[in-house]
Amino acid sequence: MSDYTQMWRDLGLNLEAHDMLLNVLGNAYKDIYLSQKNRPEGMGYFDFVMSEVHGLRIKELIDEKAQGRKIIGSYCVFVPEEIALAANATLVGLCSGADFAIEEVEKYLPRNTCSLIKSAFGFKLGKVCPYLESADMVVGENTCDGKKKAYESLGSLITNLYVMDLPQMKSEQGKALLKGEYYRFKEAVEKLTGVKITGTSLKNAIKTVNAKRSAIHRLSELRKADPSPISGLDALLANQVFFYDNPARFTESVNKICDELEKRIQDKQGAVPAKTPRILLSGCPMAVPNWKLPWIIETSGAVIVGEESCVGERGTRNLVDESIFNLLHNAGDGVNESSIDDNQIIDKMMDAITDRYFKVDCAIFTPNQERLNHIVEMAQNYKADGVIHYSLQFCQPYIMESIPVDKVLEDKNIPTLRIETDYGMEDAGQLKTRVQAFIEQLG
Repeated sequence: MSDYTQMWRDLGLNLEAHDMLLNVLGNAYKDIYLSQKNRPEGMGYFDFVMSEVHGLRIKELIDEKAQGRKIIGSYCVFVPEEIALAANATLVGLCSGADFAIEEVEKYLPRNTCSLIKSAFGFKLGKVCPYLESADMVVGENTCDGKKKAYESLGSLITNLYVMDLPQMKSEQGKALLKGEYYRFKEAVEKLTGVKITGTSLKNAIKTVNAKRSAIHRLSELRKADPSPISGLDALLANQVFFYDNPARFTESVNKICDELEKRIQDKQGAVPAKTPRILLSGCPMAVPNWKLPWIIETSGAVIVGEESCVGERGTRNLVDESIFNLLHNAGDGVNESSIDDNQIIDKMMDAITDRYFKVDCAIFTPNQERLNHIVEMAQNYKADGVIHYSLQFCQPYIMESIPVDKVLEDKNIPTLRIETDYGMEDAGQLKTRVQAFIEQLG
């Protein structure tokens, strides 16, 4: 492994705290991931990515910056990667999956703030996230009241913070707001990069991101098999790496492991034995290294076959409609970016992008029947024996929705367990007892 100390020092990281974080992360990864049996060989790539998640990948981003490319950091799946790519920028997910510098964080935020928000502050205050320190722009979004108010404080810590307004209702007015925000983001990214987005560049960006999501769709489909050819932990890891890796390389690597999984299904080779209780995990997103609950579930005699989560199917379910590309057919690759025709083409593509992201059924929306329908649909499609609904403590949108989720699943005779927890391990024993009892009932 290369020595990245100077690179981290140049980024302004707290080297002592960062070393401590990497040690904890490395030990957790070894205990949770590398201890698994019957893993697909293709997971070796993702093991490598995680071993270099603060090393080689950061060096790649630094090299891109040296060549004039801008790096944009994001905390949410509502930030469109297509727009960033079309303006010659790279979009990466930011650290928000572990507790860090809690005492310092609570000088800015109340104690009863959800762990995801506190984590974003902790990684900044602790100076341990190289993605954050590499970013030329950091994009926040007012998905919930907690984030909306927290960004007011985070803005005093980050000089390059950009906050995106999101609708709270699925209506034509809400869609119009989202499209307007995406145009505002497009203008901000073009100003950042100095690159004007054209019909051709936006088309290519849409195809790149669609290919990435399609690879994850393929992986998800293969998880419907019994025995499951891959553990839920390994599939979750692929969904997490989705936010960090080079898009083309990620797509190739996921498709490669899917080739292997198809062969495993044909040979009836599973990561777990056939008839292992199948769990759909639903609720809050799980960013690296938030592996606690999946690890508890899969060491309690079950396998996770799907994630109804922004780091999972909710975040990648839909593609941007590519039928708009026929408008470019006659224009070819030499579209005049200043012409009216190209502006019309871009506007149609922005409509398609808005339509795609507006379908994300985050718990911020009201009413949110679509999410309830999708949870039932996923439980049935993945042949789940039960659903575990996961909420971070003090995450009001998902906690509030956990009750209607429970009710709609009960109406469909699908067993459900509601879990409310944080990033700490103090409740791991209690959670394991509850999860084991739930899994035993499924048998």
